[in-house]
Amino acid sequence: MLRLQLMMPIMNFCWALAITVILQMHNISSEKYYVEYSNRYCVERNVFDEEPDVKVLTVATEKNHGLERFLRSARVYNINVEVLGEGKKWEGGDMKHEGGGHKVNLLKDKLSSMKIPEDRDQIILFTDSYDVMFLGSLDEIVQKFLAMSVRVLFSAEPFCWPDSSLASQYPDSQQLNPFLNSGGFIGYLPELLKILNYETVGNKDDDQLFYTKVYLDEDYRESLRISLDHKSAIFQNLHGALSDVQLVANSTDEWPYLVNVVTKQRPLIVHGNGPAKLTLNNLSNYLAKSWSVSEGCVLCDEKRIVLDEDKLPKVMLSVFIEVATPFIEEFFQSILAIDYPKQKIHLFIRNGVEYHESEVENFYQAHSSEYFTAKRIKSTDLVGEAEARNIAKDRCIGSDCDYLFCLDSHARVEPDTLHYLLSTGYDVVAPLLVRSGQAWSNFWGAINSVGFYSRSADYMDIVNRSIEGIWNVPFINNCYLMNISLFRKPSAKHVSYLKEDTDPDMAFCASLRSAGIMMYVSNEKEFGHLVNSETFDVSRTNPDIYQVIDNKLDWEQRYLHPKYHEIFANKEKQLMPCPDVYWFPLMSMRFCKEWIEVMEAFGQWSDGSNNDKRLESGYEAVPTRDIHMNQVGLDIQWLRILKDYVRPLQELVFTGYYHNPPVSVMNFVVRYRPDEQPSLRPHHDSSTYTINLALNTPHLDYEGGGCRFIRYNCSVKDTKPGWLLMHPGRLTHFHEGLLVTKGTRYIMISFVDP
Repeated sequence: MLRLQLMMPIMNFCWALAITVILQMHNISSEKYYVEYSNRYCVERNVFDEEPDVKVLTVATEKNHGLERFLRSARVYNINVEVLGEGKKWEGGDMKHEGGGHKVNLLKDKLSSMKIPEDRDQIILFTDSYDVMFLGSLDEIVQKFLAMSVRVLFSAEPFCWPDSSLASQYPDSQQLNPFLNSGGFIGYLPELLKILNYETVGNKDDDQLFYTKVYLDEDYRESLRISLDHKSAIFQNLHGALSDVQLVANSTDEWPYLVNVVTKQRPLIVHGNGPAKLTLNNLSNYLAKSWSVSEGCVLCDEKRIVLDEDKLPKVMLSVFIEVATPFIEEFFQSILAIDYPKQKIHLFIRNGVEYHESEVENFYQAHSSEYFTAKRIKSTDLVGEAEARNIAKDRCIGSDCDYLFCLDSHARVEPDTLHYLLSTGYDVVAPLLVRSGQAWSNFWGAINSVGFYSRSADYMDIVNRSIEGIWNVPFINNCYLMNISLFRKPSAKHVSYLKEDTDPDMAFCASLRSAGIMMYVSNEKEFGHLVNSETFDVSRTNPDIYQVIDNKLDWEQRYLHPKYHEIFANKEKQLMPCPDVYWFPLMSMRFCKEWIEVMEAFGQWSDGSNNDKRLESGYEAVPTRDIHMNQVGLDIQWLRILKDYVRPLQELVFTGYYHNPPVSVMNFVVRYRPDEQPSLRPHHDSSTYTINLALNTPHLDYEGGGCRFIRYNCSVKDTKPGWLLMHPGRLTHFHEGLLVTKGTRYIMISFVDP
């Protein structure tokens, strides 16, 4: 029997040669011949001069983002695809597990109905759709196929799935990508019909197992000349091959492409099989002429729409305050500034933080009537975050709402952000928002195997806007727009923010991915930023004033003097009320007020004696009634203020002196009162230079006061709150604190670089 099997290929060749000679002797012009194998079936083969006719088929019973991407990639390369099963109910089971026999039967029905051309070969190219993209033209695909001299070519992968026990039956399981994958194949119609009629397959049976059985049948494999694309010349399956493929996207001469660095091939069809779907999503940002260095985001331009300003869609603005958030006042100001008709907005506010309840109440009472409708969930309503977010989503689904715009209290958006997001044409899209000075943003470029954050290769490029576009990502939060029509479909009914032991944002994005709904983040322009609430301690008095390090942008907007930056535009016009005593606007009135409130709330003023346990020496030569910054937890913050805002002023006027960062051990607020300590005796400061920041207003909060520089007989009395006096500390500027006759005077002092 073994000898007979070894002789079969020779016998088959002899039979074919004999039949060819006979056909030629009888002048049969079509060169038609039949080859019979094992008396089991007979395959008709023709040899034609005409180019083969090629039909491209896929299966998709539901229109979704994956199908949209697949069909666009086909259009880019002028490939005409016929979609089988459109509008039909999917009966192939849950494709996260075994299943997909419905695809086999739909394809079988289609091929059985096709007529074989009389003057040319008929080639069929079949691929999956939701997780597949074309990377080249049909001519390129066919030419590679013809060069392989096989009749049917299946894609290949490194895993024997769904039945790993079959691995040992493969003809060579040691070579690269030894196992069949059914996500893509190309072949001649007669052979494919034989394959599809191999045995009956149920709709819920596994399609890959069906094709695997055909391939492992040696008679079928050899007689039909079935082969696998081991080198990924045409088909590149990504699962198990991520280290084998490389995206080349930095060329200015050609579009980004995929290369298999192991086989040196440039695949023409890529398949994000199994858990590699998210990798395909990332690659799809660049492939199929979606983006390039020279052209930018072509896909963005294709999808962009022009809004009819007279028929703007209705939007539900869903505001969520889930943690104590710094600068919440500015957050509500940014909501009011959204450039969109309020009568086109349904307002939904959920506050889960008791600390912010009064601010939410004030906003809601003052402005809710301006919106088309308004609903509020209070911190006392005992509604959890996930439930509240589902309520907002379901409320939008069940109303005349067209879009849901989710905005968390961490997000600070520019007024035109909503209008821009609507115009992108994307169904679920977020504006890029980043924490100031950090890489922390409102999206993840990738996720790991358990669904948590993982950094993609292009994450920093997107965050830094080294590349610009609208990017397919697996996770978004804090601020995003959703086309609510997606969630009215039966396939999206399970989308929810609620999942046991899972953060609501993570649960929601996971359910979007499960439903085949793709998320995007845009960095086409500046949209705003994120605030950082990690160090926001509401047990402190005026906790926002502590945020100069973690939330610098918001801190500056609230607390820097409005004229601070003008100082550097007028370098030659600095105020100098006394020789080498400079006067600068540094802090806002609000800063001064809140700074005083922090000190008075602490209340532990020194007694003004020389004995001072706060000092290492225990002795203060020139004592005042004061509070040190380290007593109220503001020492690090004040040093940052010195570094970022005071040091540039010093370098501006005292040229040639550079010390970064400045050093200051003594930083304190002084309180002068007639009944406590009304003045300060003449003295030198132990500093290279001293700063004296006025915190309140003469003739309003107090009478008298000021600083007299004795050597120059020059006094500065009419100080302004938020304005800074800067002068040398040693030798030249012997000075005294003038008498306060009424009220209370507050100043902030630092001895810099002692």
